[in-house]
Amino acid sequence: MNLHHWWLAIRPKTLPAAACPVVVGSACAVSDHKFSALMFAAALVGALLIQISVNLANDYFDFLHHIDTPDRKGPKRMTQSGLISPETVRNAFLLTMLLALGLGIFLIFKGGVVILYIVIASLFGIICYSAGPYPIASNGLGEVFVFIFFGPVAVLGTYYLMAECVTAAVLFASVPVGLMVTAIIVVNNLRDIRTDARAGKRTLAVIIGPWRTKLEFVFLVLFSFLIPCLMFASGRWSWAILFPLAVFWKSYPVFKTIFEQDGEILNMALAETAKLALMFSGLFAIGIVFG
Repeated sequence: MNLHHWWLAIRPKTLPAAACPVVVGSACAVSDHKFSALMFAAALVGALLIQISVNLANDYFDFLHHIDTPDRKGPKRMTQSGLISPETVRNAFLLTMLLALGLGIFLIFKGGVVILYIVIASLFGIICYSAGPYPIASNGLGEVFVFIFFGPVAVLGTYYLMAECVTAAVLFASVPVGLMVTAIIVVNNLRDIRTDARAGKRTLAVIIGPWRTKLEFVFLVLFSFLIPCLMFASGRWSWAILFPLAVFWKSYPVFKTIFEQDGEILNMALAETAKLALMFSGLFAIGIVFG
């Protein structure tokens, strides 16, 4: 067993997407004096397991549906490249999903019926994202799915585990996180637009074309940074909520790459977008705590 191959299979550059909403939801709980270290750890591990499950399922089902081909521009897929057998990747996907379910059962006992709904929806989402008769990722709904689950669902779910309620302020705080994480999948789909189109995978990028996809990316990032400004302007938060603006400059090189480059170079843009999302969320969380 080659551990490096498995490391590539779980796509570590995408894992910040799972951590971002948990960090922000927990920061909201700290701000409201509801924080629980145990619930934070459980929510973080659960989110990472779900992200890994989605990645492994995507690796397996895209191979099964002949979407991944040797000419794809993204990082090497383990199933398509033959480095890990399809059956092994499938079993790993099922195992991580079962681990996520086991942790989900613990969270259900702590959070009740609301968390039950979230766990069920998340497990169905893992499968339906790449598989089933109408795969979400192959029918222009990937961005909507990512925004909902990595924004409101994950942030509010994390907060609910600690506070046993939700507030409008937490819902508002979930929006920029969801937008920033969605920007990661937009870069991914932009990079794969040609190979996805040939394979019949109708991502939103394939449907609207590369130019509109680039504008979508810019909108998501800019609006993410605008929301802390709106929160400050509302008078409810102090100037600390503007901390994320400290990394706004790091979005410019990504914009430049998105508009000027194509193909494999976008792998770098994807990694930089994931880092930007993590830095934004970390600073946003600090701003919420001190705001």
